Amino acid sequence: MLEPAEFARWFRLAAPYSQYLADIPARERPSWDASAARAALTPAQASLVRSWPRRMNVLVISGSWCGDCVAQVPMLGAIAAAHPADPAGTDGPGIDLRLLERNAHMELADRLRICGGHRVPTVVFLNEDFDFVSVFGDRTLSRYRAIAAQKLGAACPLPGALPELNEYAATLRDWLNEFERVALLLALSPKLLARHAESR
Repeated sequence: MLEPAEFARWFRLAAPYSQYLADIPARERPSWDASAARAALTPAQASLVRSWPRRMNVLVISGSWCGDCVAQVPMLGAIAAAHPADPAGTDGPGIDLRLLERNAHMELADRLRICGGHRVPTVVFLNEDFDFVSVFGDRTLSRYRAIAAQKLGAACPLPGALPELNEYAATLRDWLNEFERVALLLALSPKLLARHAESR
């Protein structure tokens, strides 16, 4: 895995979510705009995100041309918007979401392959020091269940894994669950507990 200094360098090169959206080519913008308009947390979900006490740096390798990115990256944007981190800060709470276009940054994409492939979106969760915490992508469990049901068919059933009726809401919940898992990992980190106890 990359060292914190390497992750910090890539993070500084990455675009904030709003800038990434602004830079999407015109031919791809309508689908992104529609997906962004749909992405929203419930009040309870937004309240949960605002309760997280640590800074979370989130680096996404995306592809503006990719259907999975079009569907899911705005979900990440909605989660980050519920508790934005100070972009000039280093350790205050909140989520700092940054994105890199995969085809322009193959050096990093090569280092973060999933199942041997250049999958997008690939989401790397980092702590305030840019230590690696988690990687998640390219599709959530709910999305894979829906695809498996379509492609594997009745000849290969997945016990207990029927696709949800509202796959969109289920996929957003999957992403939110991963963000919460990382948030709790950060909140319970001995290193960060000791640091933040000293700063009180």
